Amino acid sequence: NWRITLITDSLVRLEWSENGEFVDAPTQTVVRRNFEDGTQIAEEKSQATEDEASRAFNPKSSNPKYSVKNLENGWIEVETEKLLITYNQQPFSKEGLSIVVCGVPGSQFNTWHYGDECHGNLLGTARTVDEADGAVKLGTGVISRDGWAVLDDSRSAQIAYAAAVDGKENPYGAWVEPRAKVNGSRLESNSKDLYFFGYGHNYIGAIRDFYKLAGAQPLLPRFALSNWWSRYYRYSQDEYLQLMSRFKREGIPFSTAVIDMDWHVTDVDSKYGSGWTGYTWNRDLFPDHRAFLRQLASEGLTATLNLHPRDGVRAFEEDYAQVARDMGIDPASGKAVEFDLTNPRFLRAYLNMHRRMENEGVGFWWIDWQQGGVTKQAGLDPLWMLNHVHYQDSGRGGAWPLTFSRYAGPGSHRYPVGFSGDSVTTWNSLAFQTYFTSTASNIGYGWWSHDIGGHMLGVRCDELEARWYAFGAFSPINRLHSSCSPFAGKEPWNFPRETRDAMVKMLRLRAQMLPYLYTMNYRAAVCGRPIVEPMYWQSPETPAAYEMPNEYRFGSQLVVAPIVSKGCSQIERGCTAVWLPEGDWYDFFDGRRYVSRGGAGRRFEVWRGIDRVPAFARAGAIVPMQVLPSEADCASREQAAELVNSIENPRSLRVLAFPGDCGEFVMREDNGRFEDARAGKTADTRMELIWRDGNGSTQFVIDAAKGCASAVSSLPSKRDWSVVFRGVACPDFSRVRVFVGENQ
Repeated sequence: NWRITLITDSLVRLEWSENGEFVDAPTQTVVRRNFEDGTQIAEEKSQATEDEASRAFNPKSSNPKYSVKNLENGWIEVETEKLLITYNQQPFSKEGLSIVVCGVPGSQFNTWHYGDECHGNLLGTARTVDEADGAVKLGTGVISRDGWAVLDDSRSAQIAYAAAVDGKENPYGAWVEPRAKVNGSRLESNSKDLYFFGYGHNYIGAIRDFYKLAGAQPLLPRFALSNWWSRYYRYSQDEYLQLMSRFKREGIPFSTAVIDMDWHVTDVDSKYGSGWTGYTWNRDLFPDHRAFLRQLASEGLTATLNLHPRDGVRAFEEDYAQVARDMGIDPASGKAVEFDLTNPRFLRAYLNMHRRMENEGVGFWWIDWQQGGVTKQAGLDPLWMLNHVHYQDSGRGGAWPLTFSRYAGPGSHRYPVGFSGDSVTTWNSLAFQTYFTSTASNIGYGWWSHDIGGHMLGVRCDELEARWYAFGAFSPINRLHSSCSPFAGKEPWNFPRETRDAMVKMLRLRAQMLPYLYTMNYRAAVCGRPIVEPMYWQSPETPAAYEMPNEYRFGSQLVVAPIVSKGCSQIERGCTAVWLPEGDWYDFFDGRRYVSRGGAGRRFEVWRGIDRVPAFARAGAIVPMQVLPSEADCASREQAAELVNSIENPRSLRVLAFPGDCGEFVMREDNGRFEDARAGKTADTRMELIWRDGNGSTQFVIDAAKGCASAVSSLPSKRDWSVVFRGVACPDFSRVRVFVGENQ
């Protein structure tokens, strides 16, 4: 009736089933349990002698080392290098199942008894911040100051082969089903399937193994890392295109054009219900939607459309007849096609309808599901199913998969990008978003997209908008968004000059950082390191690291602490508290040096104008950036504008190097084809700072790009490089030497 699986020496699966049925198939949350074969201890084996148990469970050298002891009265004890599990072989109970996590500094609560609440849990994320003015309740993460956390997968559906679903043919092969074995017996409602993370304060190790268990973060396409424009506004085709053209003329780069729900017909006959769901372009606003989408693409913009699918496909839709026929409904009947994700036939018709629109130029879908968590299949959340099927379908034919939707529970990181919902425009919301973004990494959710600048209600405050843009530049996804209120617009030219200049600076900075961001995209997918990480991940034994909710690491090279409160009007500066770990640090923008000595690090206040965000690089850091086109570099201002949205591998690079220590950075690029990128076919350019204090000769080395031939050939044949040493006095240029190979 029970099963214990040692996945690693710190990660254990605990199962109880009254009828002895267990799930070995992937589930909605867990896709892989066999890291390196693992070690499974089942009930019948526990009755063996200690010597027999040792022989029966002798793991391979790559598996966790462990021992099994049979104690009195049917108790057993399983020990790994990190955990001590004690169990009475009865239905799980507080008295009968416990685990001690070894080596948790400073914790009096490193022993878990079944059912215990983890008070030291460092939290995860939430489904949405819709209409919240500040904080919302967060779910738990897989890391804790107590050294342990529990992921309960008991109610998650399994993903298994199914030729038919409820008697309906299933063309997909795999399907999401209630937990069941091949013989058809269902797991009873009191069955348990738990994953115990006992990693102590090795937070990075816990998250990496969570990704092994629940799937890695996928690679994002390059365009997703530049700026997104979005607004809930009744744009016409010409208005939207004119706006995009003006952004280009102003030198403000965007890569993604979001069109909210007014792209489709919303004023429908009351007999059909609400116009919230729609699939027919509004011809009054978009008389030639195909030309509209082609023009966006020619401007370097990928288009995404808002989608509220709850009401299915009704008779007024242009695609109704085709969808009705696909469902076996006579179109003449006018009967609505019900939205039912538990029906494979509907799912095929539904996706085919979206594919027809994608063939016209829609890049991906903004799934704006707001209608709860109920489907016809018990326990199946429609949001999870929408995220899963849209993401999987978007990658057909080798396309780069992408979707944009709300969080649907652990494992949702497999379906980026996340839409956090309609935030209220206040300082409280900004402050919470910085914290919310970093804690999401504690459950592996690394690609949140927020309504930068705030969506609705709240206040109109120029300083708040500028600070929000600054956070956006240093957040996973930078998507401006607002309601249709005349006071909520985000166009920089509608703000006072100082605010406008700060906004434009941050939008341009975001695009300039694309080489760094894209490399961090690979780091997230390959190394299990989200682009935003809480400070305590790398400083788990330093109390101050837990006391900085608005500070985080941004990739491998930077620490960022956005200003999230109103500043002092007399000095026109905002203030925030900063904590820097031991070492020498430099202001990202001006190179000012900050010295932090001692294991506790240094805590202090910084003041910045609205055009600056407190961002710091450790000594030896290297940050590659691209040079955006300017009139000086191009034949004309018009030519510069045409190139500003480019997300191609850049021809001109500006590398920031921070003095005081040696450092290395490998910039990763690819040919833009997903199948190649996923296979690791990249072009890698290694940069090294060799720092020598005193009279030594400091060197900065840029190696030739190496890697897959198709990726290397996708790079510009010639590149212009500039290296900026932040925080270094202007040198005697007669002593500066530049070598290309052996040639000076």
